[in-house]
Amino acid sequence: MNGIWILSVALIVAFFDAAIGCTHTHAAALTQIKSVGIGISSSGGCSNRANPKCTSLDKVRCNAIRCLKTLKTSSGCALTVTGGTETGHAGGTYSHGNGYKIDISLNACINSYITKSFAYIGKRGDGAAQYKASSGNLYAKEGNHWDITFTATC
Repeated sequence: MNGIWILSVALIVAFFDAAIGCTHTHAAALTQIKSVGIGISSSGGCSNRANPKCTSLDKVRCNAIRCLKTLKTSSGCALTVTGGTETGHAGGTYSHGNGYKIDISLNACINSYITKSFAYIGKRGDGAAQYKASSGNLYAKEGNHWDITFTATC
């Protein structure tokens, strides 16, 4: 009975997060990802959302952070965030700037997990191989990172 109650609460929280557009500050998102051992890397050593050399999680969607944490715990792989909401990414509704997308660095463990756990759905227009989780979230293997779009709850 407790399991059903916990699941119900989790679904309600996820629904309201999506409905009201819950977002994190950079500091809050960083606390969340570090709590499960996810790292972050910035070519500029900064977190300023307005600087494309920084890696910022300011205004990242709560659901994106929750899904990233789920990816970490489900895969058991080391994850390092290399791109977030900072300027310099392509625009669009489900974009980095709107808090839906997070980039993570490639490594053998996460590459294997994504390609074996999710359905290959073909290449994007830019040639990036795409994989789709049963949730509907999309994983695109770009040159040196995974470009992940979190539109579905985790």
